[in-house]
Amino acid sequence: MTKVRPLLHAALSAAALLGLAGCGAPESGPIEVSAIGGPPRLANPNLAALDPPSAFLVGAVAQGLVQFNGAGEIEPALAQSWIISDDGLRYTFRLRRAEWVRGGRVTADQVAARLRAALGRSSRNKLKPVLGAIAAIEPMTDEVLEITLRGPRPFFLQLLAHPELAIIQQGAGTGPYRMAPAGPAGVRLRQPRGEEEEAGEDAPEILLRGERAALAVARFAGGQRVLVVGGTIGDLPLARAAELPAAAFVFDPVSGLFGLSFAARAGPLADPAVRRALAMAIDRQALATATDAPGLAPRTGLVSPGVQELANAALPDWAALPQDQRRAEAARAIADLGLEAPLRLRVAMPEGPGYRLVFAFLRHDWRLIGVDAVRVRPGQAADLNFIDEVAPANLASWYLRHFTCDASAICDPAADAALLAARLAPRPADRQAQFATADRILTGLTPFIPLTQPVRWSLVPRRLTGFRPNPFARHPAVNLIAERD
Repeated sequence: MTKVRPLLHAALSAAALLGLAGCGAPESGPIEVSAIGGPPRLANPNLAALDPPSAFLVGAVAQGLVQFNGAGEIEPALAQSWIISDDGLRYTFRLRRAEWVRGGRVTADQVAARLRAALGRSSRNKLKPVLGAIAAIEPMTDEVLEITLRGPRPFFLQLLAHPELAIIQQGAGTGPYRMAPAGPAGVRLRQPRGEEEEAGEDAPEILLRGERAALAVARFAGGQRVLVVGGTIGDLPLARAAELPAAAFVFDPVSGLFGLSFAARAGPLADPAVRRALAMAIDRQALATATDAPGLAPRTGLVSPGVQELANAALPDWAALPQDQRRAEAARAIADLGLEAPLRLRVAMPEGPGYRLVFAFLRHDWRLIGVDAVRVRPGQAADLNFIDEVAPANLASWYLRHFTCDASAICDPAADAALLAARLAPRPADRQAQFATADRILTGLTPFIPLTQPVRWSLVPRRLTGFRPNPFARHPAVNLIAERD
């Protein structure tokens, strides 16, 4: 923490000198949002992943068929209503009358084309791996769109609500906000008068910035009027160092993947016993406690607890052992390699003091079993890559498809076959059985070293009465201030 405080102190001083926030500031005027990341861009999610500033922007100026409200529940967006067939295979959406920002009515044909593009061969949309259940997307009329699935998906609407599936055409969306530049790192968001009246008087102007975590925290600490979103465990020590009131922190109850994947199937890491030893050696409880994130619990399974499609997710055979016994077995497995020098591993970790803390625990615990670890930057040659991703829906497939043979160095064609069978299964029970098979196979392989759940946090000023924690860490602009009775 000693290296964090000087950085934060410098940012706080800069914020004060620039007059970016101040004590006694009025509770009216634009909502200032500092999203941790680069400058917000109305980017095409099929070409590159959206960071928090761009995801917030896309969610404000473009809509999908449905959207999340502040609590993470599904509500209408471009679709004013929808009907799900009794067998769960057909979703029929009726579009509301919507206009493109640049003019012209939004049609079902345009929406269908945008959704098909997300599924296209060249698409890099982060949701593409879990959209394979879609068999067809067809406009029925100008106002009606039908999506046909290969098998029932109870949480399909959760996928459609994410900014990655917002409908954008020629660099423009359908609102509810309109954007205007506000400096090199920000945009100003306003609702046209007619839409603002329809949404209610509590739909204020928003000033959205994308910036480093230290400056975002400094803005908040300077006056507590700035909403900070997009926080991860990597930035949490910066926010904790500011000694802010506990009530200012909002932690989203997210699930997902937080741990290490193997970058190659070569050398000692080709041996499942070595991968198992690396996973066993880590004291997850100590790591979770050190992160200072409330409610964070250790995790040993590939699939997060609570996923409905896999109620009894597999756990590794060592999961019930006490930590001392795990570590002793791990040390024996490494010793059995007969190496003349300690096994040396390169671990690609993101930047940020919280990620450095995580790496320090990994390095310490692995040294105890005869393994040396060195930290490298993401994208550099590495033996293990760190993953910190939030699950976009309550889907077992999202977790398991990270470890298919086209996505992971450690895989098994039998698990791939089970996942394909699950995708095509006509009945939920058959689908769940195939997931259980894939989960059991992959757990025995150890393609991933899970540590805990991901951490997502925000700093929330008191005026934002509509801000709610939710399982997807999505916080729509229109829901920041609650409606008054």
